[in-house]
Amino acid sequence: MEDRIITYGGQAVIEGVMMRGQKAYAVAMRAPEGNIVVHTEKLANVYRSGVTKIPFLRGGILLWDALGLGMRALTLSANTQTGEDEKLEGTALYLTLGLSLTLGIGLFFLLPAGIGGLAEHYLGWSSWLNNLVEGLLRLLLLIGYIWGISFMPDVKRVFMYHGAEHKTINAFEAGAELTPEIVANYPIEHPRCGTAFLLTLVLLSILVFTALGPMPILWRLVSRILFIPILAGIAIEYIRWTANNLANPIVKFLIKPNLALQHLTTRTPDLSMLEVAIQSFQSMRKAEAEIL
Repeated sequence: MEDRIITYGGQAVIEGVMMRGQKAYAVAMRAPEGNIVVHTEKLANVYRSGVTKIPFLRGGILLWDALGLGMRALTLSANTQTGEDEKLEGTALYLTLGLSLTLGIGLFFLLPAGIGGLAEHYLGWSSWLNNLVEGLLRLLLLIGYIWGISFMPDVKRVFMYHGAEHKTINAFEAGAELTPEIVANYPIEHPRCGTAFLLTLVLLSILVFTALGPMPILWRLVSRILFIPILAGIAIEYIRWTANNLANPIVKFLIKPNLALQHLTTRTPDLSMLEVAIQSFQSMRKAEAEIL
């Protein structure tokens, strides 16, 4: 079970699912013609390097590479739907990733920090209250954003494929046969979901930024940026720890908010979507078996 927990993850893409192991990843997509298109590729060596054994440090490095991998998978799925052959790699990949991160940091970290700093200055709030309000605002922005985009038809389908990804991995970890009919019976939530990571990151930010105490608004904004890699590393280690201790009653209680939030980012998939997710998972496993 330890190997399964650490090794396998995934991501929903446009009309498909990406599944990632330690050596390879696969993207399976439902093409406009109705057939399933599969792309497999060997992963970067960082996933098998010594850095994966260094707690906290591994989180930031693997997260950065995983973000790039996710962008490539999304581009591949978009090309499958449009028939185009655009490639997102090299400088273009990192520019796109950098822009996305900049917008995300601005909206979910700097905006709440700026509002909190102004409130502290003009309203005279205590540091503890101010950071609590900042954290709650950050959480509301995250939930509001996810809730808002969930009404978009294309995003709804991505969320359904997200559910298919979770059900497939849950079925595999339970030792079940991977058929759409069987996989459909497994939970739509998963403790290692990226949504769980985001919620953990936001809650950790409340504790850490409160401990930093009051500071000028410029340093307040700078601190929010500098602490993101640290918070990400802690959040990933927490997610790993909870995933490895699911039988513990305390852990079961601790992960309830993370599982609950996933109901915003997942929808119940149909059998055809489960077929795509299973194909992706099996293709990834086959590709890994062929890599020495």
